Amino acid sequence: MKKILLLACLCLMGFQPAKDKVDLIVVNANVYTVDSGFTKAEAFAVQNGKFIAVGTSVEIQEKYTSDTIVDAQGKTITPGLIDAHCHFYGLGQKQQVVDLTGTKSYDEVLEKVKAFQESRPRDFILGAGWDQNDWEVKEFPTKEKLDALFPDTPIALSRIDGHALLVNQKALDRAGIGVDTKVEGGEIVKQDGKLTGVLVDNPMDMVYAVIPAGDMADRIKALKDAERICLDYGLTTVNDAGLDRSAIELIDSLHQTGDLSIRVYAMIGAWESNLKYYLKRKPYKTERLNVRSVKVYGDGALGSRGAALREPYSDMPGHFGAMVTPVSQIENLAQSIAKTDFQMNTHAIGDSANVVVLRAYEKALKGQKDRRWKVEHAQIISPENFDYFKNGIIPSVQPTHATSDMYWAKDRIGEEREKGAYAYKTLLDKAGTIALGTDFPVEKVNPLLTFYAAVARKDLEDYPKGGYRIKEALTREETLKGMSLWAAYSNFEEDEKGSVEVGKFADFVVYSDNLMEVPIEKVPEIKVEQTYIAGKRLH
Repeated sequence: MKKILLLACLCLMGFQPAKDKVDLIVVNANVYTVDSGFTKAEAFAVQNGKFIAVGTSVEIQEKYTSDTIVDAQGKTITPGLIDAHCHFYGLGQKQQVVDLTGTKSYDEVLEKVKAFQESRPRDFILGAGWDQNDWEVKEFPTKEKLDALFPDTPIALSRIDGHALLVNQKALDRAGIGVDTKVEGGEIVKQDGKLTGVLVDNPMDMVYAVIPAGDMADRIKALKDAERICLDYGLTTVNDAGLDRSAIELIDSLHQTGDLSIRVYAMIGAWESNLKYYLKRKPYKTERLNVRSVKVYGDGALGSRGAALREPYSDMPGHFGAMVTPVSQIENLAQSIAKTDFQMNTHAIGDSANVVVLRAYEKALKGQKDRRWKVEHAQIISPENFDYFKNGIIPSVQPTHATSDMYWAKDRIGEEREKGAYAYKTLLDKAGTIALGTDFPVEKVNPLLTFYAAVARKDLEDYPKGGYRIKEALTREETLKGMSLWAAYSNFEEDEKGSVEVGKFADFVVYSDNLMEVPIEKVPEIKVEQTYIAGKRLH
């Protein structure tokens, strides 16, 4: 009788079974899960760094309890954003050199270098970010003024795309570069038989070889500075496009000690020492680091006229650009990498470089499935060559390159070739997937600018009206997938990240506004309010 009375009392009291305690609950949110149906949710629960339930606020709160419950107050949440092509370590290093981004003249460059050296004297001055296309005189600078200002201190200032370097005579002397020096895969620019101080692509390596290496404290600071900037913008995974073994091992050690949290997909730079070490081993994977791809450099950049074209540049008759890596070497690398478990990711800007890479991929991968090799940039492609992407090749592109280059791209390549340039919708239609990134610090880090450029195809001043080659725009859904699930897929990581789904890492971002619904011109104004990795708030 007593048991019956007890049960009756419990029923009258609305007895509820005990709730499972979890690490984190988020409720009252506008969650774009980016799952296979692109469904939406209101809430989710996180345990041990992973999503364990996704649903409505009522469903989650009925089943789970937590000491940490976040009321999102209707804010929009997406999976953590992935930058599919960037230079993460390079971003950190750039914080320690002269920032020349946005300079409007060569004289402004010189003033910034002088001010930097006065405030932070260095034995070898480094800078990055100049772009002659932003100057009134849109020509490469020459070294005379640098020589006059700094006759005894070597200086190396890289162009914004990293494919041209302005150096003074002291740096040329230190590197052993003279008028008769010859280097394949680039150019030592001369004028009237004299060195101008501008080096394009491979000759730059001779200068880099004599730059003093930073100490360990500088290297660690660079990585932590880069992480701080990325987390501020909602990036939870970055694909670093070209690292050496020492940088990869430093990232791994900082992950292991807890000093670095951001996830890194490390592309091994295709330098001989790297290839000898890594290709005889299996890919290396932890929860935060994935080393399973090789970054190969096909050609140079369009802005410095280093991109390899099938026909001459429209604004420089007789000039075709150059392959940084010879065609035969790209083919041999493809054959070698195809025999391993590593992915091949190749920089290709010009239409000539793209077809070289695509043909090499097709030949090397004959009969192999699901290798997910990427063409990084895939910037200018001849119409007949788009079909190569039907064979499982993934285009990895950077939408802000289109809106940065649109002012002068037609001058470089002409109207006809421009039809196959920055063709993101065509690439997606052919490949079925597309990975989106920024190439920072070449472009700005903010992924919301990537989103805006992909959808609107305009700059921040609303130019051009109607959008640049708007038929190649992506939808908002396609763009968000390209910055999350498809980027994860391109890294063989779609089962662990890229969407808000049970079993995946609880990497997510909270925004100040709804990027999927606000007028597209408002997207660049949206702020990332919170960034979580493995359920821990890091911004």
